[in-house]
Amino acid sequence: MKPATIRDVAQRADVSVASVSRVLNGAGPVTEATRQRVLAAVEALQYVPHSGARSLSTSKTNAVGVILPDLYGEFFSELIRGMDVAARALGYHLIVSSSHDDADEASAALRSMRGRVDGLIVLSPHLGAANLASGLAGRTPVLLMNGGAATDGRPSIVVDNHGGAVAAVEHLIASGRQRIAHIAGPAGNLEAEARLAGYLEAMAAAGLSTMVVDGTFTKASGQEAGEALVARADRPDAVFAANDNMAVGALLAFQDAGLRVPEDVAMVGFDDIPLAGLVRPALTTLKINIAGMGRNALERLVRLIGPAADTDTACEVVHPELVVRGSSIAFPPTTGAAGVASSNKQTPSLEGEKL
Repeated sequence: MKPATIRDVAQRADVSVASVSRVLNGAGPVTEATRQRVLAAVEALQYVPHSGARSLSTSKTNAVGVILPDLYGEFFSELIRGMDVAARALGYHLIVSSSHDDADEASAALRSMRGRVDGLIVLSPHLGAANLASGLAGRTPVLLMNGGAATDGRPSIVVDNHGGAVAAVEHLIASGRQRIAHIAGPAGNLEAEARLAGYLEAMAAAGLSTMVVDGTFTKASGQEAGEALVARADRPDAVFAANDNMAVGALLAFQDAGLRVPEDVAMVGFDDIPLAGLVRPALTTLKINIAGMGRNALERLVRLIGPAADTDTACEVVHPELVVRGSSIAFPPTTGAAGVASSNKQTPSLEGEKL
């Protein structure tokens, strides 16, 4: 059988198509008797309103577009989970696309969503604010989530990657480490660059030599970096990886080489993905409430949508929190009140306040 149409509902309820539309959209006056007849007809015919037709008449799609640099990994799945929880609570659906870390594909994804969504969340750490803004022509509300501080006056959420990296290195120094290596993220990624800059700054402030190995934010690249560090004559006694995936990969490489973590080499990651607390030893990391950040982004975007839209143009900064676990216990042990305070140093956290 063909799906029922709005005209079928109107005929069965013995009302006009306009009356059916008013009942379904909750717009315009109808009597209670008419509303009950329409709802009974909808149930009897199992009528499902056509979302495309509805959007043409109401100028709303009740959908939000999300463009991510990648769909793979726990970070993005947690982010989408938080957005989805908020979207369902607010009566919206998500349309998710990936730019595959490519500017042209990001622009194509943006173009494909115009007219299909009421607003956009764009996470694109490879695009500068000016280039990104030029690809977002039109009146569609947009919330940016990327690693850059400059957002061209658009509402945005950024992570204090630099400050988090400084906190990671200072924690390792306070635990007695001197040869601290950094597994960096991919070149051109704004978040990776900020974390590298924080590492370099903290090492320079302590008068320590730097040791940087390239990675790509994947576990495989972390394992390769770990193997390269194990083979060095000046093998590090600590590693700060630019994300948890690479930290876990490096941890496996160290253990395969017979090194003890944290006795021989301490480890710190970044993001606090669910896996960080499950590996052994559990991973010390800079915690971001990833799902909470996604929920917050969706809620902010919805406030930008509609006739009474917010004029929100704030750049919200999320400060990671240092979570100390077994991969970086103090070794050798520090002494004195100053050493204890330093080894537990944390950056301020917005968790519970903003997220």
